Amino acid sequence: MGEQLRLMAVHAHPDDESSKGAATMARYVAEGVDVLVVTCTGGERGSVLNPKLDRPEVWEQLPELRRAEMDRAREILGIRQEWLGFVDSGYPEGDPLPPLPDDAFALVPVERAAAPLVRLMRSFKPHVVLTYDEEGGYPHPDHVMTHKVSMVAFDAAGDPERYPEEGPVWQPLKLYYHMWNMKRIATLHAALLAEGLESPYEEWLKNLDPKRDKSSRVTTRVECADHFEQRDDALRAHATQVDPDGQWFAVPRELQVKHWPTEDYELVRSFVDSAVPEDDLFTGVRERVTC
Repeated sequence: MGEQLRLMAVHAHPDDESSKGAATMARYVAEGVDVLVVTCTGGERGSVLNPKLDRPEVWEQLPELRRAEMDRAREILGIRQEWLGFVDSGYPEGDPLPPLPDDAFALVPVERAAAPLVRLMRSFKPHVVLTYDEEGGYPHPDHVMTHKVSMVAFDAAGDPERYPEEGPVWQPLKLYYHMWNMKRIATLHAALLAEGLESPYEEWLKNLDPKRDKSSRVTTRVECADHFEQRDDALRAHATQVDPDGQWFAVPRELQVKHWPTEDYELVRSFVDSAVPEDDLFTGVRERVTC
């Protein structure tokens, strides 16, 4: 049988794991892969984005509620989950942008913030790591910081001269970025219109700056349509963060399955042979680990 495959996904806040790569994780769990989500912050400074829950008592309990929501999502996806222990930076808005709070995750020196992630990489021993691209997927300071600490930790985890106090070294074999594939958005938009349905993407596509389209960077498309229902259930478990009648669920699942049955990634580091394009995050890893 060989060694069990292991996947680590590093995310900024509780709910990010359910909106990015959740069906991929559920697929691999079903295949027997050990999957660990690392959540860098507790989402303490998030908003209540579900209008049905926008009440004073919900705001007062938001940190506790977000942890409970994460527990429910974890159970739905069948994953493991660990908190890195940093404090949500909040999403600054305005012109000029206000300063971040003193205890913000995004203000922690990157080398120090990476230490607990190095420790988790060395103890969990993932073969594959998922994280955000250099822009964080979108420019939330915690998402950008998650990218930074993931890159440092991936490179340092296997280096005996770095973080010697964080346990015996382990080198993950592959690192991927989650990719918001604009071709997916355009494809689903066209499919909705062809069915005579309203598309939630009309304005988004109209205002999209072509320079921000990263579709050409996609190297790996993981088919996981059988787990879209799990993904949606996990996302709805984050009840304070998602409007169940909102845009996240506007495209009928059968259209998604028919027209875009994958979640998409960019391979950015690899210590194994894995010619792209790929359809499996463990391409090149399975041959080494499970033989």
